[in-house]
Amino acid sequence: KLHEKEAFFPLTGTVISSIFILVANGNDSKKFKGEDKMDGAPSRVLHIRKLPGEVTETEVIALGLPFGKVTNILMLKGKNQAFLELATEEAAITMVNYYSAVTPHLRNQPIYIQYSNHKELKTDNTLNQRAQAVLQAVTAVQTANTPLSGTTVSESAVTPAQSPVLRIIIDNMYYPVTLDVLHQIFSKFGAVLKIITFTKNNQFQALLQYGDPVNAQQAKLALDGQNIYNACCTLRIDFSKLVNLNVKYNNDKSRDYTRPDLPSGDGQPALDPAIAAAFAKETSLLGLPVAAVPGALSPLAIPNAAAAAAAAAAGRVGMPGVSAGGNTVLLVSNLNEEMVTPQSLFTLFGVYGDVQRVKILYNKKDSALIQMADGNQSQLAMNHLNGQKMYGKIIRVTLSKHQTVQLPREGLDDQGLTKDFGNSPLHRFKKPGSKNFQNIFPPSATLHLSNIPPSVAEEDLRTLFANTGGTVKAFKFFQRDHKMALLQMATVEEAIQALIDLHNYNLGENHHLRVSFSKSTI
Repeated sequence: KLHEKEAFFPLTGTVISSIFILVANGNDSKKFKGEDKMDGAPSRVLHIRKLPGEVTETEVIALGLPFGKVTNILMLKGKNQAFLELATEEAAITMVNYYSAVTPHLRNQPIYIQYSNHKELKTDNTLNQRAQAVLQAVTAVQTANTPLSGTTVSESAVTPAQSPVLRIIIDNMYYPVTLDVLHQIFSKFGAVLKIITFTKNNQFQALLQYGDPVNAQQAKLALDGQNIYNACCTLRIDFSKLVNLNVKYNNDKSRDYTRPDLPSGDGQPALDPAIAAAFAKETSLLGLPVAAVPGALSPLAIPNAAAAAAAAAAGRVGMPGVSAGGNTVLLVSNLNEEMVTPQSLFTLFGVYGDVQRVKILYNKKDSALIQMADGNQSQLAMNHLNGQKMYGKIIRVTLSKHQTVQLPREGLDDQGLTKDFGNSPLHRFKKPGSKNFQNIFPPSATLHLSNIPPSVAEEDLRTLFANTGGTVKAFKFFQRDHKMALLQMATVEEAIQALIDLHNYNLGENHHLRVSFSKSTI
């Protein structure tokens, strides 16, 4: 029994060239039994199983849209199955590869996608004439970008399609926004194929590719100007000039979801899946308040949101009932064991939280345990310092399974490898409401200097910082306040080194220099 359906979907603005639903009876069930085998030769027809009973063909079609044109659909309502035909076998292969790495869900229920034995779906177009006429009218509207009389098409759907790649800048980034957070937000508008994240002009940015420009357009319309978390992490979204992203590595900075086989790359360690899973589980308990974005962010419980609680102490974000839970101990590996000291780790990690204890491991001196004041600070430090260069080596920062860092037993000399910083006067985040909470930025070549006495001139500071072994590229005092300045080193690694060496340096007149990373450039 065949039912005609008009097949234009205003939400995505996508045209399906042929569509019908089959209400399966006993004979149909027998006819499609052969499809139950899990893998077969690639085909542009895909067999979808375990569909929720009330699912619509629109939802099934939406699974295929990001990968190319969908040319046909057959719903077996009685069997909770469907067949979806794509325009090319290549598109179908991409779709199967993608959904083998990312389990597809419809109505919060996992579904299963495999190649069908059928090479195409045969439909009788004479039964579908009215639907075809509507489709042609909609196609004409989209190509000409002029509304046709008698055809209702939402305005956003007829805007000419742009690039499928969005350029995203995060403003007011008081806590980290990870690749996974972006994926979760933008997946609401269609399957995200690729993401590359990077820091440019000291701003966190991302390029994100959908399969279809229409999805990119919908995401831009809904999300541009919205906050990821309350009162901060504002999304600024534009279309990129690129139409396809070339992703070389799958790690915490870039990912191609259609190619799970990619390597993680050198010096950009992928987040260990076990750590990621444990972290998501732990942080989903936070119940972070998320900005209201109609149909997009409001239902999101962002899994990487633990870091957001870091600013709660500053009173920037009201988070009732959020305790500073989570793992407070970090494991740092691939350290330069000739150079590293508990003090240097205290200074660098202290940019992102109040370090309580540091222990360089006795039998493995290229690794250390660092205990932060709370789990949010450890998450912040991990997000910002994993993959950075310290003393010439790219360090790896992960959450440790230890709950605390043990101090050596009384009277035992551990060669100064363990140090307790619990009462240090140099903690940046002890005072609630401290301005330091607003100035947490990723490591950058430009440093923010403060607490400079009037007697110290630009030349003195340039010489001081050049003595750390790097090159000072630029310097600028703040116009209104000569106690503060920006100083730019040649590389991020040199800036990290200078911060370790010169934070709390005594400039005389009881002024100790304060150094942090800046989001500005000179």
